[in-house]
Amino acid sequence: MSMFKDKLIKINEAAEMLNVSIQTLRRWDESGRLKPVRINPNGYRFYKLSDIKLITKDIFSLAKEWVLTSPAVEPDAQFYCLDGSTFQARLNRLEMDLQKIPKLEKDFPLISSTVGEIGNNSFDHNLGSWPDTRGIFFAYDLNKGQIVLADRGQGILTTLKRVRPALVNDSEALLMAFTEKISGRAPENRGNGLKYVKKVLVDIKKSASLKLYFQSGNAFTILDDKTVNLKIEQADVSFRGCLALINF
Repeated sequence: MSMFKDKLIKINEAAEMLNVSIQTLRRWDESGRLKPVRINPNGYRFYKLSDIKLITKDIFSLAKEWVLTSPAVEPDAQFYCLDGSTFQARLNRLEMDLQKIPKLEKDFPLISSTVGEIGNNSFDHNLGSWPDTRGIFFAYDLNKGQIVLADRGQGILTTLKRVRPALVNDSEALLMAFTEKISGRAPENRGNGLKYVKKVLVDIKKSASLKLYFQSGNAFTILDDKTVNLKIEQADVSFRGCLALINF
């Protein structure tokens, strides 16, 4: 079930909603950026209202809306990775797209590997125990320099309490996830992925400026190359699972 119903609208209505010309929509059709629906091969162009809304709405807002939605629904298909193989295929496509951006010619592998660690963490730590909707939300907007990942999984606290039962809240768990090596033994060593993410964001010298917002439960942190001491803050809203925004 999608967050938006697939109502069809005419091309002039789509152009008005997006504040672009009909000619621009035709060019977007040719380039593949926004594909219309044709009732027959020679018919008029119609557009899914869901596609229009997704273009006009910020992808981070969409991800946050999804993790907070009750009852649970699946994300829109273009952002939904049901399993690890789907995620990997889309991650490979992201890496190819990042490689084409001149300012990222040296750093695109680091961005791709960071996204990979966050996404794979979601699948690894919730394998066989997703609380409701299985899989992750994964989207990127190259024009805005944004990459977003989210899951409705168990969250960092529940995951780490399996090996550190003394943890009492989301803030403690998030700090540990980014700063302490939990175990070198499988499968616990999967929990060390966020330490790599911190290393990329904070320690590795890069040409491009990268920034990460990461939230789990009611705790969040922000990392970039100016981070000295990791600061964990309290979020206005709480949810089960994880939400990440990478800006470049």
